[in-house]
Amino acid sequence: MTDAPKTRPNPHDLGRVFNEVPELYDRVRPGYPDELFADLVAVTGMDDKSSVLEVGCGTGQATRSLAALGCSVTAIEPGLEMAALARHRISSFRNVAVETSTFEEWDDRGRRFDALVAASSWHWVDLSIGWQRAHDVLHPGGWMALLGHVVVRRPGEPEVYAETADLHERFCPGNPDWGHPPLEDDVRTTDEGWGLVDDPGGLFGPTIVRWYPTVQWFNGDGFADHLRSLSLYRRLDRDIREPLLDAIAERIRTRMGDRASRRYLSVLRVGQRAE
Repeated sequence: MTDAPKTRPNPHDLGRVFNEVPELYDRVRPGYPDELFADLVAVTGMDDKSSVLEVGCGTGQATRSLAALGCSVTAIEPGLEMAALARHRISSFRNVAVETSTFEEWDDRGRRFDALVAASSWHWVDLSIGWQRAHDVLHPGGWMALLGHVVVRRPGEPEVYAETADLHERFCPGNPDWGHPPLEDDVRTTDEGWGLVDDPGGLFGPTIVRWYPTVQWFNGDGFADHLRSLSLYRRLDRDIREPLLDAIAERIRTRMGDRASRRYLSVLRVGQRAE
């Protein structure tokens, strides 16, 4: 039950899938821990003189943390409503500009950056274009950083999918994306490369990978709202999605004491631009 699709999506779908629910997305999606940004600064040497390009800024969750570092941030977001909410959320910062575009079609106007950051968005980019473009828009010695969340579970701990697998199968049988999250300890061993996305070849140097355990707690209705913000559920027809999520909320109320966790390993993957 991660939010990274197993097949390459159409990058134009990003604006449509999440643009329907920007306020919900902003409210229920997990942010990134302060320690992650501290490590990003320590690894890359970013400071208030640095220029950062953020690809797929969504509602500006990571953008706000980048802006707080004092660096100049240009954020790209293809969804009109998502971009509008991001502009509202970061309106107090004078060092951020949000531009509405996909990365593939974005007009860089010759601008070059010290770092490129993509927070839970790089898997939406057409990587036959994206990796080379990332290399091209970075200064020599610039850094590529992918931020993300992996949904995990711990042995013996109550977990929502285990309690609702029958409901998923009842309302949407045979969906290959249904499944238990991986164990946290197993995920921690996958500390090489760029994760689930295609490798960039020789465009970037070896990655530095850091993990950060985080957890969100929800009641039944809150957990259902969280699932409403995920592409896996947004792609379902409404007449399937809403009865399924209502049933999940009821199951959490009746079997889990109306309290359910969404456990993550947040991850930072950083590599330097190869010459």
